[in-house]
Amino acid sequence: MFPVNGVEEIEKNIYIMLSNTGTLFSKAIGVYTRKDLNHTSIAFDEQLFEMYSFGRKNKHNPFNGGFIREDATNGIFKSATCAIYQCRVNSQEYKQMRNKIRRMEQQKELYKYNLIGLFGLAMNIKIERAHAFFCSQFVATIINECQSSKLQVAPCFVQPHHFEQLPSLKLMYKGQLQTYICTNRVNEKAFQNSTWDKYVYQMQA
Repeated sequence: MFPVNGVEEIEKNIYIMLSNTGTLFSKAIGVYTRKDLNHTSIAFDEQLFEMYSFGRKNKHNPFNGGFIREDATNGIFKSATCAIYQCRVNSQEYKQMRNKIRRMEQQKELYKYNLIGLFGLAMNIKIERAHAFFCSQFVATIINECQSSKLQVAPCFVQPHHFEQLPSLKLMYKGQLQTYICTNRVNEKAFQNSTWDKYVYQMQA
């Protein structure tokens, strides 16, 4: 827990996922970064039901991109490898991050994928555009709402591997994304069923 004005505040978890989707666009970025994991997402639950990023809105059109809520079980993620990190934040930071994303989600048609910003990143030129982000720039902007996890690099220069260097992030899993999804969502379903069975038993007793 975090002490706030002498009172301990409940901690919450957020999750940063770095992934290799195997798309041509991801491979092209990898040529520059020389890293395997070149897509970044942020999630608010361990099972990755609520996960956001900037990327393609249509799986068949890599040039139509913007703010998206991602489905970790479909599309470009079906054969993805990943690294998933957990970050502990206080409830105020958690609320600020959620609110920022909610505002973006409500105005998602305004947001575009910052392809020009990627070229600026490659040439080390600072390019910031209103309502435009690439994936790691977006996640950096959101996580910078958390004082203990601020990146030392400006969001427009953040690459996926920079998140690996944050001491506040704890590596939870590395491997095939679908293996992680199957394991965690099955465990969650088993927990929910166990809780429901216990509730029914108490009601009948």
